[in-house]
Amino acid sequence: MMNYETIIGLEVHVELSTESKLFCPCSTRFGDKPNSNCCPVCIGMPGVFSILNKKAVEYAISVGIALDCTIVKSCTFDRKNYFYPDLPKGYQISQKYCPIAKNGRLIIDTKDGSKSIGIHEMHIEEDAGKLIHDSDNNQTLVDYNRSGVPLIEIVSEPDLRCADEAAAFLDKLRMMLIYMGVSDCKMQEGSMRVDINLSVRKTGSREFGTRTEIKNLNSVKAITKAIEGESKRQIDILKAGGVVDKETRRWDDNKNESIRMRTKEEEDDYRYFPDPDIVPIEISDNWIDRLRSSLPEFRDEKIIRYQKEYGISKYDAEVITSSVEMAKLFEDTTKLCDLPKEAANWLMVEGMRLLNENNIDACDICITPERLSKLILMVEQGRVNRIKAKEVFEKSFLENIDPEEYVKNHRLEMISDASVIRLAAMKVLEDNPGAVSDYKNGKKKAFGNLVGQTIKAMDHKADPAIVNAIIKELLE
Repeated sequence: MMNYETIIGLEVHVELSTESKLFCPCSTRFGDKPNSNCCPVCIGMPGVFSILNKKAVEYAISVGIALDCTIVKSCTFDRKNYFYPDLPKGYQISQKYCPIAKNGRLIIDTKDGSKSIGIHEMHIEEDAGKLIHDSDNNQTLVDYNRSGVPLIEIVSEPDLRCADEAAAFLDKLRMMLIYMGVSDCKMQEGSMRVDINLSVRKTGSREFGTRTEIKNLNSVKAITKAIEGESKRQIDILKAGGVVDKETRRWDDNKNESIRMRTKEEEDDYRYFPDPDIVPIEISDNWIDRLRSSLPEFRDEKIIRYQKEYGISKYDAEVITSSVEMAKLFEDTTKLCDLPKEAANWLMVEGMRLLNENNIDACDICITPERLSKLILMVEQGRVNRIKAKEVFEKSFLENIDPEEYVKNHRLEMISDASVIRLAAMKVLEDNPGAVSDYKNGKKKAFGNLVGQTIKAMDHKADPAIVNAIIKELLE
């Protein structure tokens, strides 16, 4: 049977987290009332003039530096002409001939080790509006709030060979952009969208096959399924003696297949020409150096440092650094209590559980470093036991209540009064003669059972060390 190889390149569209749009002062805020963040500039009224957003340019330069790209020191904008309801001007302002960055790379981890994925180019462009299809009323509505929001488009080389590599590339890129603060990369909100360019060829061949483009995927799961499904579709065509058409397709999750949209456009179809209203961007070495020096510590660097500096495992470091907010909470808490392993354990076990159970993002965590460190120290000092501390942690994590106040108001302090514990222990021994007899007959496990019963009888607030000592004294 003939073997085939899949060739994949990605075009990643990322909305930048600027407060205003690329060429006007309208808000970029997501979720506002439709068509409430619009002005004559972003809806393409005649006679308007575009003013470039400097912050968007700085974000783009920073991403180019992080991707090890060459920054183009004099770059221009061009008009990409096509007609669609969500493009009010009839053209999109982009960078066809002189993108802001090119020739970079991103290192990903694969099952066979590290792999360098080339970055062909990265350019700045404005986003289009959004179409809302109302099938009940058989109409399509247009929301122009997104029109003019600044984007960067990151175009990879065709270096990816499977869905797993594509997922690793996107996960690494997404985490890098989030750590930089240039985008929230919320795929469910459309701030990160992916086009897949895919072809197949016989294994060992050096020539590329005919590629198709699958547009506007907004989840890693959909991207993985689209790559696997489209690869199989093309291989089946070639095995049957057919020819793959160069076309644009979309992925249908319900049908689990790619659907043809149109034949693939060529560059001439867009009639690119330089935008006459926007002057070239001149980027100095000093500007590049300043932005390079402001890059954050990225996740891979944190993982290595956490193992060396805090003595936690690689796995723990990977979980904690899976979000910027969790990593910052861990570091700030550790600075206050100087107990990194305890901080890591609380966040990894109870913190991750609460995030999953409540279906919330790490950015919505309520607990502050001060309150988490306070809870950790209360446990270490024996003021509250771990079982009750979990209850306190949950309230603090979700509602940011003060641990000390909660413990005091709900009477959760550890009980260390030996006389009180002795009374409870005597009652447990009286109610469990069988366990007492088992212990005296050499069954040491019975001792642990009696200790557990006593602690439970005291609502898990008794000091375990004192309970152990009193039970032992009473039994002997």
